[in-house]
Amino acid sequence: MLRVNRPAESGTQSTSGGTNGVPLTMRPSGGASEERKDSMSRTRSGGIQTSDGTLYVSKPFRSAHSRKARAVISFVPRNSTFDPQNSSRPNEFRGFFTLFWISLFLLVVQNYIVSYEQRGYPIEMAFATMFSRHALTLALSDAVLMLSTGICVPFAIALKKGWFSFYPIGALIQFTIQILILVTAITWTFNRKWPWVQSGFLTLHSLVMIMKMHSYMSTNGYLQQVNRNFEATMKLLRSATSKVGGWDTAITEAKALTPEVVHSGATTASRSIDEFDASPSVTPGTMADGTTRSYIEGDMALALRNRLLNFPKEKAAIALAKRGGDHTDGLSDDENTCKEISEPEFAVLVHHQDEGVAALAQDLVEMDAELTGTSLGKVRWPDNISVKSFADYMVVPTLVYELEYPRTDRIRPFYVFEKTVATFGTFALLYTITENFILPLTPSKEQSFFRSLLDLALPFMIAYLLLFYIIFECICNGFAELSRFADRQFYEDWWNSTSWDEFARKWNKPVHTFLLRHVYASTMTSYKLSKSSAMFVTFFLSAILHELVMAVVTKKIRMYLFIMQLIQIPLIAIGRIPAIKRNKVMGNVVFWIGLYSGFPLLCVAYCAY
Repeated sequence: MLRVNRPAESGTQSTSGGTNGVPLTMRPSGGASEERKDSMSRTRSGGIQTSDGTLYVSKPFRSAHSRKARAVISFVPRNSTFDPQNSSRPNEFRGFFTLFWISLFLLVVQNYIVSYEQRGYPIEMAFATMFSRHALTLALSDAVLMLSTGICVPFAIALKKGWFSFYPIGALIQFTIQILILVTAITWTFNRKWPWVQSGFLTLHSLVMIMKMHSYMSTNGYLQQVNRNFEATMKLLRSATSKVGGWDTAITEAKALTPEVVHSGATTASRSIDEFDASPSVTPGTMADGTTRSYIEGDMALALRNRLLNFPKEKAAIALAKRGGDHTDGLSDDENTCKEISEPEFAVLVHHQDEGVAALAQDLVEMDAELTGTSLGKVRWPDNISVKSFADYMVVPTLVYELEYPRTDRIRPFYVFEKTVATFGTFALLYTITENFILPLTPSKEQSFFRSLLDLALPFMIAYLLLFYIIFECICNGFAELSRFADRQFYEDWWNSTSWDEFARKWNKPVHTFLLRHVYASTMTSYKLSKSSAMFVTFFLSAILHELVMAVVTKKIRMYLFIMQLIQIPLIAIGRIPAIKRNKVMGNVVFWIGLYSGFPLLCVAYCAY
């Protein structure tokens, strides 16, 4: 967000850019570079005084009136890495991807033939008999779990109506509901005496639903606080404008100081915005305290600001031109919405010459940005609170709630069919690997520990890869298509990881983004923890939940997985040593060895010991 002021008494201009607190100073032209560089100084208000004007830096989504800051997580249209539709990122290794599936298919067919020759049937069905038991009861239990999440809607409506504040009453209600659902699900699995597949599925699905509920309830609670601060600040702004001639007078004066009016007669203002399509030329520099800064031309800053303000109109115009029409009837809802987006009336007051009015308006602009959806600006809190909106959120394959998400223009039935077939086909391969190569080799105390690790390492790795593909490529993409969710980056290239923290960030993006916003960033802002302490809290919580799942599945409390999860913290610290960090190949080898040994080690530990 760029803010330009032009004080009447000096005739200078000031620009504010949201650059995470790093000042951007206008880049001088010609031989006056050194002279202008030396003339820079800090103003009492925190800006940088230059011969071209005063530069102020704002921090979007970090309102001073908010009790806690949210981690800014961006949802943008993109495809997953293995998606055949991903034309923006051509994969040079797509041939190896095809080779993997062909090789796995041949392995499975070979096992079917050998089994038929030896036993008269292609595959054992013992595992299928086990996980198909109590199928109806499990389906009904899962349906009750899904319906129970609907309590979030009346909770959000109560926040909307102001029946109670989220801090602390709402937060207490939220955690009580979440703990009650988790305890009920775990108790139910133990009472039913289900096998490990059913118990593990219901427990994991309960955790997923609880994370979605937590994000929905806490985000709406946070926005309730922002909205109250917004309304209080608006009253202060109206009071401040009454001292400078009234609201209408202040609006008129501020409009006269906007860069569009100030530079209306200049050559820069008449220049086409398309001349600034290229990335701005940035020249780095170093301040006295060693801080790095960049210089950007003032004209370029104004052009970029104008482009941001005019982007909705440009987008709608482009879409209309593509359709060859003169009316908006052919545009999608999102495109029509883009035409309607405009700055709120008070936004122009950031240009007012009165510092108090401008500061209050700037706060309102930042809070209004938080209260408005980030994709199209179509939804504003509390208009998002409804049963329909919540049901849509529950279908969208993400664990982080936003007022709106980027959407595709339509649902492709063939794509859904393709992912459905891929899900069942991959599951057939997973079943064969489990039935033929894992269950017969279930370790016991009488077997050699190292032989068990060796026998199970490859089958477990193949099973992990297949399960990963089913969940993150097939199921997530399938639900994304059904909900028209455009951000399909459910994972990154975790197979190239050189450290465990990189693997944790990349292999499961939905959970990572949830932990980033609601655990890591939340503990830092609410409890003033350092980055290292917040990371420990995040890993500790993750380790507890992993061990909880293993306790439900195995009906044992051994803490093996909990310990292995926490061991990652010193391993991450070791991996950040420069000598080790520079050796990418060695880091990737160590990562794969650890992943290869981790799965069979857990199996042997929980089954035999």
